[in-house]
Amino acid sequence: MNLLDPFISSFGGNIGQVHAILVLLVTFVVSLLSRVVVSKLTQYARHSATLWDDAFAQSLGPPLRLLLWVVGLSIAVDLVQVNVDATLAKIISPARDLGVIVALAWFLIRFIKCVQSNVIANKAETGEHLDKAAVDIIGKVSRLIVFIVTFLVALQTLGFSIAGVLTFGGVGGIAIGFAAKDLLSNFFGGFIIYLDRPFSVGEWISSPDRDIEGSVEHIGWRVTRIRKFDSRPLYVPNSVFATIAIENPSRMSNRRIYETIGIRYEDAGAMEKVVEQVTAYLKDHAEIDQERTIMVNFTTFAPSSLDFFVYCFTKTQTGLEFYRIKQEILLHILKIIEDNNAECAFPTTTVHLQGDMP
Repeated sequence: MNLLDPFISSFGGNIGQVHAILVLLVTFVVSLLSRVVVSKLTQYARHSATLWDDAFAQSLGPPLRLLLWVVGLSIAVDLVQVNVDATLAKIISPARDLGVIVALAWFLIRFIKCVQSNVIANKAETGEHLDKAAVDIIGKVSRLIVFIVTFLVALQTLGFSIAGVLTFGGVGGIAIGFAAKDLLSNFFGGFIIYLDRPFSVGEWISSPDRDIEGSVEHIGWRVTRIRKFDSRPLYVPNSVFATIAIENPSRMSNRRIYETIGIRYEDAGAMEKVVEQVTAYLKDHAEIDQERTIMVNFTTFAPSSLDFFVYCFTKTQTGLEFYRIKQEILLHILKIIEDNNAECAFPTTTVHLQGDMP
């Protein structure tokens, strides 16, 4: 007598049902074992020098378990010897194929996200420069391609004609384009930002055409989030950037000092020495870029002053450091003026009276 006979008899003698239950139990055990295997694989991948195996191990777990259950359930259904109507029989096979497609697509999307995050984290640890906007657009486009291909393959698996879907998409795309004109313009505006890269996340931008100034926090498909200097967020539709001029102070090679300074008319004799000494001071200053233009010249007979201008560039691009250097230079220019027994002028009016005063 077979030890399974009592167990089989409880299912009405249908051995297929018993085999199906055994398959489900095996699937459950294998699913639990897969967690252990993936965990060990993840620990091993962390000690390797490449990023790809880390991303593979991190993205493998849930899609693999989904694939195991899809295969296990499909085998169990095939083993059950019951009268299944034709409609249900036609559904089982495409559902299995669809489950496999979804599991593979899920793995690819997770893999792309993990690679993206690992690349950014690795560059941050090593201190290497990385264009986060470029990495972000590559990741988004890759996931979009996976989604579109998965959608088309799923339709083909379910018995729909891809050619018909593409034809409908061409005709329907025109109608959708008119209905969602603003949405599409923002989408393509974001795409152009990623291609031209006039700014990246973390950079300071401003626009002379609009009241836009602040640090870029996020570049999305529809809007770009800018954090203004008063800490308020500003959400700008991407289509706006195609119609306005954008300044990017974060990419300045130098910062410019351009100041006009006036001394009194009675100090005209000191002008030449003041200009010479200020020029010599700037040419010896360690924080001034000597490869850029340095000019100090007497320029204007102003109504109440003799004006000379100072024109030079600092080596730093940082705002805090620039203003410290500029303050140091301006204070030293004041000292040079005072050392030459001159004074800075301020607006004055002189009245000449003719004849004797009563």
